[in-house]
Amino acid sequence: MPQGLDANLLVGFDTSDDACVYRISDDLTLIQTLDFFPPIVDDPYYFGQIAAANALSDIYAMGASPSLALNILCVPSCLTAAEVASIVAGGADKVREAGAVVAGGHSVEDNEPKFGMCVSAFCSPKAIWSNAGARVGDVLVLTKPLGNGILATAAKRDIISQEAFLPAVEYMVRLNKYARDAAIDLRVRACTDVTGFGFLGHAFEMAEASGVGLVVWAADVPLMDGVYALAEEGVVPGGAERNEEYLAGKVGFADGVALPLRSVLFDPQTSGGLLFSLPERDADLLLSRVWGVKVGYVCEKNKYLIEVL
Repeated sequence: MPQGLDANLLVGFDTSDDACVYRISDDLTLIQTLDFFPPIVDDPYYFGQIAAANALSDIYAMGASPSLALNILCVPSCLTAAEVASIVAGGADKVREAGAVVAGGHSVEDNEPKFGMCVSAFCSPKAIWSNAGARVGDVLVLTKPLGNGILATAAKRDIISQEAFLPAVEYMVRLNKYARDAAIDLRVRACTDVTGFGFLGHAFEMAEASGVGLVVWAADVPLMDGVYALAEEGVVPGGAERNEEYLAGKVGFADGVALPLRSVLFDPQTSGGLLFSLPERDADLLLSRVWGVKVGYVCEKNKYLIEVL
């Protein structure tokens, strides 16, 4: 893709950040993102909620609050009008919870249902978070447990019941608004959300963009119930394997980090939590306001950008 076309494009795709940032004036920027995907759950309303929460998450990862959303919808002929309406209603309810508005969108006929949103926000350039500001000595905080990709795979294969999958659904529909709001007055050095590239993939993007290394405490990374046992049985989505292949030579594991746990760290997430890099005092303040876990720290760059201990 061409680069450097406009000096007002403050954040593009060069640092793999969560959204683009365009300067409107010295005091105002436009933040914009989009995301859409096929269903991860059978229930159309939950699907709409998850897709919307996932799209909105990129705005929160930039430190902003969404203002406007447009639907992106692919509709197969096998879906009923009521099911399509339920998908859209689920998305609209999440946007309403975010304090934003859905202003329309675009739909096409397709063989597989897909749904998502283009989301816009407005923010002072001084208030923007990026994934490129992590500093040596910062603490890493993660605000949702990992494993919804593995649990979704297990549910699709009927290895676990829909009831056992429900806690993962509840995490996926939870907006990252609350983590963002809890950190808005803190010294957030870098932030990203954990989605399709998995925890280690997005952590790597932060390390690379910031020019630092990361140390991850594997035993402290929070996992959803049942995930480790499923990983032990080899119930892992293909996306986790692709993430692992991509990060070969960029992530180093201590001998004591078990193979199932490594799989979870590569597991692609849908609407995962925010990963913060911030000074330890601010990390403690954040954890006093919202659920989260310290999962590592920022160090000098070395052979591996990420070391998992």
